[in-house]
Amino acid sequence: MDTGMKGRVVLVTGASKGIGAATARAFGAEQARVVITYHTDQAGAETVAASVEAAGGEAMVVPLRLADAATATAAVGAVTERWGDIDVLVANAVDWGGDAPPDPSVRFEDVPLDHWHRMIGANLIGTVAVIRSVLPGMRRNGWGRIVLISSSVAEEGIPGPGPYGTAKSGLYGLSRSLAWEGGRDGILVNVVAPGFTLTETSAVFPQAVIAKLAAGTPTRRLSDPDDVARLIVFLGSDANRNLTGEVLREGSSAARAPHAGG
Repeated sequence: MDTGMKGRVVLVTGASKGIGAATARAFGAEQARVVITYHTDQAGAETVAASVEAAGGEAMVVPLRLADAATATAAVGAVTERWGDIDVLVANAVDWGGDAPPDPSVRFEDVPLDHWHRMIGANLIGTVAVIRSVLPGMRRNGWGRIVLISSSVAEEGIPGPGPYGTAKSGLYGLSRSLAWEGGRDGILVNVVAPGFTLTETSAVFPQAVIAKLAAGTPTRRLSDPDDVARLIVFLGSDANRNLTGEVLREGSSAARAPHAGG
């Protein structure tokens, strides 16, 4: 299957590790020009860039912070100056509003409203800011692909703090609006909702928990970042001819994550 990605410009936000890094490498293997954004881990982003080039693509590293819309404008400007308009956006970055994911022991009513504002402002409005920056170029060229990375948490929920799941579920409505708005200009927009994925951070979970989660999926295994990346590449490529406005759940999404009680 020809993805038609050779020479296409792909922006992957939050690509210094995990699903974002695997996605960047997968587009590199299709000989795309891949832009890797990072917030704090520049060294990780540079390592991913080297792997993209080793896979056959071209790579560029730029900083981008979801909570600061000006950085989205600056990042897209730097890319267009070097390579021209962005053809594909993979909105993968997440801003936890702190140094780590939310503590599930915190009761819903104890989460400060300013944390809600930060989380939704960064993860939903911040994503909108990136999209706004790339859309004009896609419209000019009559072709574009936008893939928004959500989470199974958007549907199954998470005990205690709710801002993250709320922000991620907002991507569903955003994709539907964008699908209608962009379709007339050849722009396809979809959401990928990964479940519990075997990334670097999953190593903290006991193997018994991993095995239980895998047993709850149709394939009896959990996805790794490369599995999710393959789906993203399809949606973001010319192989996707007319699939838009949809939410795609990969195999791990059937597993109930540890925070949900197993």
